[in-house]
Amino acid sequence: MQEIDYYGYRGLVKEKLMKINARVGDRIRVVNVDKVFEGRLMPREALYGDRPFVVIKLDNGYNIGVRVTDTTIIEKIGSFEKAVPAPSKPLVQKSDLPRVIMLSTGGTIVSKVDYETGAVKPALSTEELLEWIPEIANIAYVEAKEILRIFSEDMAPRLWSKIAEEAYKHMIDGYDGIVIAHGTDTMGYTAAALAFAIRNKRVPIVLVGAQRSSDRPSTDSAFNLTAAFLTAAKAPFAESVVVMHGETGDAYALAHRGTKVRKMHTSRRDAFQSINERPLAIVYPREGKIKVVNKIIEHRDKSKEPILKNRFDEKVILLKVYPGIDPEIIEVLIDKGYHGIVLEGTGLGHTPQWLIPTIKRAVEEGIAVVMTSQCLFGRIDMYVYSTGRKLLTAGVIPGEDMLPETAYVKLSWILGYTRDLKEVRKLMLSNIAGEINYRLTVNLYPRWPL
Repeated sequence: MQEIDYYGYRGLVKEKLMKINARVGDRIRVVNVDKVFEGRLMPREALYGDRPFVVIKLDNGYNIGVRVTDTTIIEKIGSFEKAVPAPSKPLVQKSDLPRVIMLSTGGTIVSKVDYETGAVKPALSTEELLEWIPEIANIAYVEAKEILRIFSEDMAPRLWSKIAEEAYKHMIDGYDGIVIAHGTDTMGYTAAALAFAIRNKRVPIVLVGAQRSSDRPSTDSAFNLTAAFLTAAKAPFAESVVVMHGETGDAYALAHRGTKVRKMHTSRRDAFQSINERPLAIVYPREGKIKVVNKIIEHRDKSKEPILKNRFDEKVILLKVYPGIDPEIIEVLIDKGYHGIVLEGTGLGHTPQWLIPTIKRAVEEGIAVVMTSQCLFGRIDMYVYSTGRKLLTAGVIPGEDMLPETAYVKLSWILGYTRDLKEVRKLMLSNIAGEINYRLTVNLYPRWPL
């Protein structure tokens, strides 16, 4: 019979915690020989199984795991008492400010600390958002709505369609800006999808996330949200952008064009970078200023009539080329009825020679095959070497300087409306939402602000 967890704890740790009747939120002291740790007891994730350690939140806000042995002493030094909430004050917002709505899809960014237990919980309502970050009430008339509650890694093309539809509805309803709270890992994909799915945008669509949860002293949640609301309310452009920290401190954020941005670091606050392109703007939340540093493609104009084109073909794959790649992989995709393949090729846009006959077969079967480069910076040029020329002859569509993930999103979007390969080629080679930069004159690693 499987042992029942005690807040995620089992075995020795469970016995010691139950003996002192410790509950999540209680203050405990853990003594291991000459080391003593004090903090609030936190629940433990089940995936750690029976490993003998207890999780506590230190007074500095960080969670740590402390190993527990037979000789470890665990004492309860304070009980958790649920605070009686103070009478809520009427929510008063300035009606003369720009009207901005936050559509939440999930992720770290929409979580705030429950200071009673130290745990992190979603902050989804307008009231919670303003209580957590009251500064944004001076930027915009704020509203909040949850449309999804998923992890970033669970995002899918059908959900891009849903997000686009919600953003479109609120754009039509007269909002002055739209903020999309999103997990950072796939935020670039969604930003590109919204860039294509809503044409002739009236106002900005600003995607924002957090690298560090709001229970950590180094959290970037409040800063990023403030920068996002400022961008949504006041930016002169009406594009799909990602707004995140521009450096490790809190001096400024950067607004990256949604078709040219990639997450370049797993944990840094300034993880996002524009690729083959300058950021669109520098955002100064403290000063309430936005400095545009690149050419605007879509200008803010509430008289425009937005067009919703939010169909995405899910039978598209992004495939990385690697030494020894087996042609059978593409053969399986052909047999499974895939409609599009984006290749993340080597260098200027190459694959091994032995892959070319299979790629040619895919094109002959009506599958759109697009070439990008895993180098990221720079553009492909398939005329330089014979391999590239052979791939072009086989029917491969060159992806210019598009990010592989942007090319994947764009191809999925195009195939949602046409399977005609001539039309697909024409649209893939057209610069629709700033995804192609024909003149790469940008310093690859610029220092901001300029």
